[in-house]
Amino acid sequence: MIPARVGDVELSGPVLTASGTAGHSDELAAYVDLSALGAVVVKSMASFEWQGNPAPRLHAVEGGMINAVGLQGLGCSHWIRSELPRLRARGARVIASIWGFREHEYETAAHELATVADQLTAVEVNLSCPNLDHARQMFAHDAAQSSRVVTAVRGALPRSVAVWAKLSPNTDRLVEISGVVSAAGADALVLVNTVLGMRIDTESRRPSLGNGGGGLSGSAVHAVAVRSVFDVRAAHPRVPIVGVGGISRAEHAIELMMAGANAVQVGTATFADPRAAAKIQRGMYRWARRHDVRSWDEIIGASH
Repeated sequence: MIPARVGDVELSGPVLTASGTAGHSDELAAYVDLSALGAVVVKSMASFEWQGNPAPRLHAVEGGMINAVGLQGLGCSHWIRSELPRLRARGARVIASIWGFREHEYETAAHELATVADQLTAVEVNLSCPNLDHARQMFAHDAAQSSRVVTAVRGALPRSVAVWAKLSPNTDRLVEISGVVSAAGADALVLVNTVLGMRIDTESRRPSLGNGGGGLSGSAVHAVAVRSVFDVRAAHPRVPIVGVGGISRAEHAIELMMAGANAVQVGTATFADPRAAAKIQRGMYRWARRHDVRSWDEIIGASH
């Protein structure tokens, strides 16, 4: 095994699960040794219970899927009581992901997670949410709003817990926003979230998802993720990056690392094969042996 490092966070391996694709707890433990992965990133949660969007919520598309689940969950307090202990019992490194409709809701969620800070590897701040105080504009599309959220979360958590900002590819300001949130206290960037999309049922003449549009993920967005990581690494060479988007085999993960990622997350591939993250990580180790790579530092950003 070759360990990975994202800023000050040391991981036993380079592959993590992606938020929203591995459940809230140890749902994948029947298929994967969770302790062997770099970390388990749980589904994004708020400081309150949320029912999510109307069904249908998922729809298969060429090269992936489109979803509008809507961040359904029972909230941070429930997760701390009922879900986190199960993950810890599996020996997993845990990364909690948080969201909110308003800046103060992110801060509240972070304060709740601060009570179990010693059990967390990092807190991922999902900024791809509509801000109800700003005409539902996505936080991640506005540098000032993103900065305020990250500052608030960083202030609510002890320094021992890393803060990772998950950003959206649906803006031409990604490089700028990456620099702003890093300056605001983000210890690493997670690049990228889903790409906005829609499918229409040609028989009913209605959108295929109950919420209308949704987020496209899977192999169809991999090139978008590679470009996003490459551009941000070029502009911010010292900022740690976790690459995510369309990884279904080891070569995809290696490609993202060559673009500049320090580690990667595997998401949509898990729906097709719940063992995907572990398989991809093993494939990365085989690739490293074939190419006499002894440290991921040898390939991170190699394409630059």
